[in-house]
Amino acid sequence: MPVTSIGAYEAQPLDRQENFHGLQLVYLCWEKHLMFCAPFTFPLPPSMPFADFIEQVVKPSISQHPDASQVDFSQAVWRLNDQPFAPDNSASLIANGIDHKSLLHLNTPGLNGIAGSFN
Repeated sequence: MPVTSIGAYEAQPLDRQENFHGLQLVYLCWEKHLMFCAPFTFPLPPSMPFADFIEQVVKPSISQHPDASQVDFSQAVWRLNDQPFAPDNSASLIANGIDHKSLLHLNTPGLNGIAGSFN
């Protein structure tokens, strides 16, 4: 079926980093834990140390899941934007390469959701 152009698309996306007052959006998906059906979205300062991200953001966000108390973050397997990732806990998010709209995947070996259900 033929398509007729109506012209150039002029709209500006509203989720540009400059619209977040110095913060950046960071997405987090906890693999095999679909009780959280979509990645979390956090507006965070780029200067936040990765260790603070875990303590102040990740742990409270996943705390309602029954597996949360068993997570050993020293054994966590991470991916950043679908690439293997070994975070430096003392470095900032931006120094770790985590920038605006980055997607982090957290895999916690041995934890597979509620009763192994991937939920």
